[in-house]
Amino acid sequence: MPITKLHFSRFEFKYVLPQPLRKELENELRYFLEFDPYVESQPKHQYFVRSLYFDDPFHTCFYDKIEGLHTRSKFRVRTYTKDLQDGTPQFLEIKGRYNNLVLKQRTPLDQGLWIADECGDGLVNRLLRSVGSSEVGRKFEYDLLRKRLRPVALVDYIRRPYISRFDPEFRLTFDSELRGTRTKSLFPNGGAPQSRRLLPGYTVMEMKFKRHIPSWFHRLIQAYELRRISVSKICHAMEALGMADDPG
Repeated sequence: MPITKLHFSRFEFKYVLPQPLRKELENELRYFLEFDPYVESQPKHQYFVRSLYFDDPFHTCFYDKIEGLHTRSKFRVRTYTKDLQDGTPQFLEIKGRYNNLVLKQRTPLDQGLWIADECGDGLVNRLLRSVGSSEVGRKFEYDLLRKRLRPVALVDYIRRPYISRFDPEFRLTFDSELRGTRTKSLFPNGGAPQSRRLLPGYTVMEMKFKRHIPSWFHRLIQAYELRRISVSKICHAMEALGMADDPG
């Protein structure tokens, strides 16, 4: 699995690219970027990402995003596999935003507590036992009681990550083959959960940086007329699955 910090803050800007533009832009970016070391030897230089998102009965996280609130946060369980048995770690994360600054905290989960297809209250109880007294765990328990959080949907995708040859804190990721699944389990394996492709034919490119955007990337933004947009994978999933609607 990719090596990531347990706590960080950075800026993240997103762009949605049609496949032909993605290929053209990615070829040109290789003059300035190199593969993240984790994927250097991976097939196709990419890895799988799975996230189980939480929300309250009123879908407050969804509408906070849709309404563009400058300060907001959400909980998710993240892993990098479809197979519970392969030993890939899982994490409980809180991802927040303050204006354009993204803040993330994560804590590892005890894999020995997981049961395939466990969902709802059973999954929540196991999460609470797993995270213990960690800061993320305390915040999660508080919001469980205050907001009645429960798992709502999975988002899966394939990620290809790059880092700058000149600034290790500047990263670009290309997320494709997005799929949303209506389930309350991290590893659903029974029945036929409702599932939908998200943004078919498009890739979400995310630019991640600490302080500034390199001048060479500014030039590419202008040359390719890239438009930064506010896009949320889980919001797209919930809309595609008929769970919530954008009133706008």
